[in-house]
Amino acid sequence: MFESLSEKLQDIIRSTGAKELTPENMQDALREIRRALLEADVNLRVVKAFISAIKDKAEGENIIQGVNPSQQLIKIVNDELVELLGKELKPLDLSQNPSLIMMLGLQGAGKTTSSAKLAVKLKKEGKNPLLVACDVYRPAAINQLQTLGQEIGVEVFTVPESKDVQSIVRNAIDYAKSNNYNVLILDTAGRLQIDVDMMAELLLIDRIFSPQEKLLVIDAMTGQEAVNVAENFDAQLRLTGLVLTKLDGDSRGGSALSVVYCTGKPIKLTGTGEKLNALEDFYPERMATRILGMGDIVSLVERAQEVFDEKQALELEEKMSKDNFSFNDFLKMQKQMKMLGSMGNILGMIPGLNIGRDTKDMITHESEKQFKRFEVFIQSMTPAERNNPDLIDTSRKKRIARGCGMDLSEVNQFIKQFEQMRAMMRGMSGLKGMFSHANQSGDNFNPHSKQGKHAMKKAMKMMRKFK
Repeated sequence: MFESLSEKLQDIIRSTGAKELTPENMQDALREIRRALLEADVNLRVVKAFISAIKDKAEGENIIQGVNPSQQLIKIVNDELVELLGKELKPLDLSQNPSLIMMLGLQGAGKTTSSAKLAVKLKKEGKNPLLVACDVYRPAAINQLQTLGQEIGVEVFTVPESKDVQSIVRNAIDYAKSNNYNVLILDTAGRLQIDVDMMAELLLIDRIFSPQEKLLVIDAMTGQEAVNVAENFDAQLRLTGLVLTKLDGDSRGGSALSVVYCTGKPIKLTGTGEKLNALEDFYPERMATRILGMGDIVSLVERAQEVFDEKQALELEEKMSKDNFSFNDFLKMQKQMKMLGSMGNILGMIPGLNIGRDTKDMITHESEKQFKRFEVFIQSMTPAERNNPDLIDTSRKKRIARGCGMDLSEVNQFIKQFEQMRAMMRGMSGLKGMFSHANQSGDNFNPHSKQGKHAMKKAMKMMRKFK
């Protein structure tokens, strides 16, 4: 997401070659920023307010003389992006028992899928959610929600054949109280466009049951139309927040910047993929740093902690230290890496990687293609060969090559790469042990101490060996 805008803003900031920011040299930068925002499908009202705020700050008294102009501009643009995106995380209000979350939106925005994703997220956070099927008009809506509920292990409350949505919600609340469900997620009806009947039904649910959260689900790829939809829903229902879906598929991202400013409502959650665990809290500051190419290491670490199995990671670490790392272990590691997201998404979260979109796309494409080839290569082995790479001799290599449709030279190359990786992991494990030993006498490793110098000497020797 935001790839086009991000790349252009980074280029603009890097090209600021003046010694200090002045009204004259800022004019060109502001013009380019305005153009980049409009091309990213940001609402014109938002662009004008954003540019005006940057100009006021850049020409204000807070500019530090002698500081690099590009760094000044980064700070100013970053601050205004954070402001524009909602300043800070706005968590869901789950203070009631049971709490009601009303999911709103037009057909195709991803409302039903987002309801299921939200249930997964709340379940991880220790809540006991109940999905409530309130879309009684779209024939497949209830079936879709039931299928998703079964997949994620969350119960779906329905009243077969009933068209009375008020009765469904009332019965769902009673059922939740009797069965210890503490959050109800109401998957309400949507339309292709906003109409009187749909809005009247939603207003009745709102007035009678007073849900703590009224979340509008918006497809980020709808661009300017997202602002119109959000403003219409907010005028009728007074939204509490927004859920933006398909942010991973929108290279422009203008709707995310526009809806917050135009409605005054915070983005509370974002959908960043098709998997049912791909719903995240929205942090304006983290998003601003990603747009400006400064990465988002905090989100990357949080995602890694969520994805990686700690027990499995410890087992893999032990195998590396004992030189027992096998092709099966490699597949497990690769599977966990895939759960982090696409390579492009991961690269976008790493600070200091000033690479263009084309380069990022190429790296993503090549790495994923290579992973798939490696997977086919491993799957062409026998179970014994996967568990013990040392069994693979020349005759076995020839058989594996025939099985995976590769040349023998490619098989040799893959095995060589695997051995190099295994040696590197073994070396890293050795380094960890050395530094740990050198660290036993104090809380911090000191490279200038006797133990530290010894460990560093051994480390350099080992690194030269792997090189």
